[in-house]
Order: sequence, then structure tokens, then C-alpha cells
Amino acid sequence: MTPRAVAVLRGADLALCEDTRVTARLCAAWGISTRLSPLHDFNEEARIDGVMALLRQGKRVALVSDAGTPLVSDPGFRLVRAAVAEGLPVNALPGPNAAVLALTLSGLPPQPFLFLGFPPPRSAARRAAFAATRAAERAGLSATLIWYEAPHRVAETLSDLAFVFGDRPAAVARELTKRFEEVRRDSLPALAAHYALNAARGEVTLVVGPAPVEATSELDIDALLRAALAAGSVKEAVANVTAATGLPRKQVYARALAIGAAP
Repeated sequence: MTPRAVAVLRGADLALCEDTRVTARLCAAWGISTRLSPLHDFNEEARIDGVMALLRQGKRVALVSDAGTPLVSDPGFRLVRAAVAEGLPVNALPGPNAAVLALTLSGLPPQPFLFLGFPPPRSAARRAAFAATRAAERAGLSATLIWYEAPHRVAETLSDLAFVFGDRPAAVARELTKRFEEVRRDSLPALAAHYALNAARGEVTLVVGPAPVEATSELDIDALLRAALAAGSVKEAVANVTAATGLPRKQVYARALAIGAAP
């Protein structure tokens, strides 16, 4: 907490919190007695009219998230958009941001970077989302990629990242700015193997290096297909490799048949 943030929170007429219990502990530590009220993903839309009425009266309303920066994978976007649309003043106070801090500590190229929030919770949807980003890379995107992830999904997400993006340098940053801060840097397959055996804890940020200059060759497709065929049916292998490469399904299917026919 910066001195400015403490002063603003003390002077607010109301503090909207992602979780009032979390913010109450923060306020207690700084001797702040501002009234707290919840604003989260499930009630934000319903709260907007009431908060806007307070702002029109000249009341000062603060918005606090549990960790990091409000709106960045946290509630508040709809409220801020409504205030901006009405021409009401909106200010932001700088504080820790896990995506930027993880990028700083990763050792990977700092710009350009692309922050993608949380990936989908299920593997099939997650691989599809990663494949869309991989297709954008094949079309010319070159940026360091950043995701947030829940600790209990880190191992499987790293496995999916390794499947789609390959042997690319990456970093796993957790508990940034906190007592047990840790940054582990390695290739995606090595990180996936590590976290398959060592469960992650706390707030986690995943950083993946930009795509190398490359051209997908027949050998690349064959290697992906062999790995996919070893784990599933031809249909599943073709679907996974098509998603990972962005190549036409007919081309991938033809290679799968050729591999299956090879001695």
C-alpha cells in the first residue's frame, strides 16, 4: 500500500471490495474505518445504478480487488465503463500487478507482450484457445505471452501449453511481492514435468516466450502426430494436431494415415 492509496481509501465514502473479508484485514492493518461493500462478478451489474447515484452526488467511491489491479482479471470493468460514459472522473492508484512483475522477472523479451487473462478451465477448450493464439503467431504475431492460472490447474495447463507451443522458454511466477515469492524459468516441457510432481501454491502467473521464426515442416507435423497417436485414436490425434498447428484438417489427416501405414 502506497501512502497515497492509504489516504484515498481513508477519505472514501464507500469502498467496493471483491471480498469484504480480505479488504477488512487490509483496512484493519492501516487503521482505515471506511464502509465496505461487496462488488464482484456476480453482483457488479446490479450494483452499477446505485454506485452511479452516489458518484453523481459527489461521493467518493473506492474500488479494491483482492490482489493485483482492479479490472485486470478482476471485477470493475462494467462500473468503470459506466462512469466514463457519463463523464464522471475516474482515477487509478498504481500498485503491484502480477502480469507486469512476472514479465519483468521472467528473463523473456519484455516487449511486445500479450496478456491473455485466465485460460479456459477445461483442457479441450484450453487447447483450442492456445491453438488460436498459435495460429495468430503463424500469421505474424510475435510477443511474449502471459496468463494467470489457478494453482490446482498449473500442471495440466503447462502440459497443454507444451503440446501447442512446443519446447519454448517460459517462466512460472507465484506469490509475487509476497513472502514466498518464487520464479521458476525453464522450457515448457520441463516446467510441465516439474509441476506434475510438485503442486503449485498461491497466485500463479505463466509467461511464455515469443514464437521463433519458423516454418512448419512435414517432420514437425509427423512428430506431433506420433505423440498424439500414442495417446489416443486417429480422430483425436488429427483434431489435436489440427488445433495445435492451424493446418487444414485434410492435410493433417493424410499425414496421420501415412504414418499409420508406415512400417
